[in-house]
Amino acid sequence: MKVTITHIDTACVLININGFKIITDPTLDKKDDFFPQYVSRPLAFSKKYIDPALSITQIGKVDLVLLSHDHHSDNLDKNGRVFIKTVPVVLSTKDAVKRLKNNNTIGLDNWEEYTVESSKVKGLKITAIPAQHTNIKRLDKVMGKVIGFTIEWEDQTGGCLYISGDTVLFEGLLELERRKKIETAILHLGAGAFPYLKKNLRVTMNGEEALETTRLLNPRTVIPIHYEGWWHFKQSVKSLKSEIEKSEFREKFLWLESGIETALKF
Repeated sequence: MKVTITHIDTACVLININGFKIITDPTLDKKDDFFPQYVSRPLAFSKKYIDPALSITQIGKVDLVLLSHDHHSDNLDKNGRVFIKTVPVVLSTKDAVKRLKNNNTIGLDNWEEYTVESSKVKGLKITAIPAQHTNIKRLDKVMGKVIGFTIEWEDQTGGCLYISGDTVLFEGLLELERRKKIETAILHLGAGAFPYLKKNLRVTMNGEEALETTRLLNPRTVIPIHYEGWWHFKQSVKSLKSEIEKSEFREKFLWLESGIETALKF
């Protein structure tokens, strides 16, 4: 089975499994603008510094969108909202279904499975994985519901593909380790934070948590995404890469070059 991944922007990657194309968290707007970060109302603003590596035309036809959440602009922006209407199926949270009001969007609860019928990939199955979008647990509802995903198919050797969504390291990942063998883990990093909202609030993993997640899940490959290009990402790229390179897990990490298709081993 030929599997490739192309990083497009922030948490937006194109996963191609034997010709079946999946996009995650579509952020397709250009840089140099301020974007509101919504829950039910704007809670904060952030600025984007990097353009998407591929245009909508270059991305082409997509079969499925995996949308971890719809209410923050670094995971779904204006062009992304237009784009997802052109895709046959969008899997996301049940809250996203209510807000987006698109007929193609299906909401999943934690651990709920969705089977995809495709002649290109036999037995293709998506599972919604719990996520916690803050390191301060009592604020989880304020930050809004988020999910990650696993992708599985027939004759998959070694384990499945895991996409973390915007999450910190929390007890839900302990349950993931018990339930599934992970071959490749795509982790949303950057230590996202809005310090003027609450001191020490962080909404995504930092390098330390990425390493602890790697220790816990023990994937063969770890792919960092969602770690540069926005003002609210508080861990610098230099700091993150230095932390990873000094660790015992450095050989597991695959750093994608945006816009370049990279083969994955499954």
